[in-house]
Amino acid sequence: MIAFVSGPVAALAPDTAVVEVGGIGMAVLCTPDTLSALQVGEPARLATSLVVREDSLTLYGFADDDERQVFELLQTASGVGPRLAQAMLAVHRPDTLRRAVATGDEKALTAVPGIGKKGAQKLLLELKDRLGAPLGTGTAPAPAAATGWRDQLHAALVGLGYAAREADEAVAAVTPRAEETIAAGGTPQVGQLLRAALQTLNRAR
Repeated sequence: MIAFVSGPVAALAPDTAVVEVGGIGMAVLCTPDTLSALQVGEPARLATSLVVREDSLTLYGFADDDERQVFELLQTASGVGPRLAQAMLAVHRPDTLRRAVATGDEKALTAVPGIGKKGAQKLLLELKDRLGAPLGTGTAPAPAAATGWRDQLHAALVGLGYAAREADEAVAAVTPRAEETIAAGGTPQVGQLLRAALQTLNRAR
């Protein structure tokens, strides 16, 4: 198992970071929150989980060990593969998922693309004794560059399975919120904007 990768960031894509490790570029699939904290040329350390398939080896990367652990625990539920587990962590932080499972919050789970009402009910039952209680120590969302949040958010939505047109509409819906943050001297946070964008898309269904 590859527990983590550490080294300079060689490249960034909408859902992938390439980290140089010993002269080798390791492609690591990450959530928007994790990617927004990385910069090309800067050092990074990502907790990782290697998913082995007959025809592929895929490395998933996380901001910390807790996020990786939740990613792996989510996959112990039937019907949850690495892609869906990552989508759940793209929408919710680990403690938010623990709280949703502990309180039986179906709405929180159905906010994740690919999870319907019945699926959420099944997951709540299967994960109830697996994720544990909320830790209450989650880190703050990573900031996105004030000029690049639109591209990151759009790429994240497309990566979650939405059509480009739907992503455009969702980005437009949350733009006033992001502009208010910028006007106040702050930096838009992709994780928070992604959650708000998903809410608008769910309401439009």
